[in-house]
Amino acid sequence: MVKNIQINWDNFVNSVLARWQFSFTISELREEFHLSDAVLNQGLYRLTQKKKIKKIRKGFYAVLPPTYQQFGYLPMYSYINNLMKSLGKPYYVSLLTAAQLHGAAHQKPMVEFVTTTYPMPRSIINKQMKLYFVGKKQLLTDGIVEKKGEGGYFNVSSPELTAFDLLDQIRRFGLNHITTVLQELHEVMAVSALKKMAVQNNNISNIQRLGYILENFCENQKLADVLSKILAKRDCFPVPLSPLKGNKGKIDKKWQIIINTEIDPDL
Repeated sequence: MVKNIQINWDNFVNSVLARWQFSFTISELREEFHLSDAVLNQGLYRLTQKKKIKKIRKGFYAVLPPTYQQFGYLPMYSYINNLMKSLGKPYYVSLLTAAQLHGAAHQKPMVEFVTTTYPMPRSIINKQMKLYFVGKKQLLTDGIVEKKGEGGYFNVSSPELTAFDLLDQIRRFGLNHITTVLQELHEVMAVSALKKMAVQNNNISNIQRLGYILENFCENQKLADVLSKILAKRDCFPVPLSPLKGNKGKIDKKWQIIINTEIDPDL
């Protein structure tokens, strides 16, 4: 009896790979086998021991193709769309992970970032992966693009949305690191897309900061001018370059930025 169950499981895993899905849920297993959870858990344990599958979170498993079985993990892009669908959450791959996908790969991030709406799922941290969820009240769908991975298409923030998201996370990444990323990311940013993101952005301070960095550290005047024109139509007040420092420093009159720290990018 156990042997037949195991053969069925192997067929199921192979069928998942044949569909290029690379993942499945416990609910799908119940529909496939009509077996008790005790028997299903026994089979899941055996497949995990053989490194044919990897538990990502409760009730969700990634299927490891032979080329990944020696590593014991699968790239997040292969299953993130199915994972978020199983959770019923909108999402996009974001921040440093998105920047890397757009070519800003000066420093490969040690963790993966995915932005979703509140309440956020619990971040997934283990020896093979560090997947952090970042929360927002609402996602700007205009700033989400699709990229194709081994498991199909997945959502990722556009270069322009990524830039604003990074500045929302100054306390996490630091101004030097963000500026380093922007020095590469600005090369794939589009004027029209940046304008659209800035118009929808209510955080005027970060529009000021981004414009200052694009002009003075990326030397991209076209992108900077777009933000300058948008700020001309809004009420701007002096804001510190780094919100982690005080409010003392010389004021850049164009961007209304209090230069309270020196930016020292890695590039």
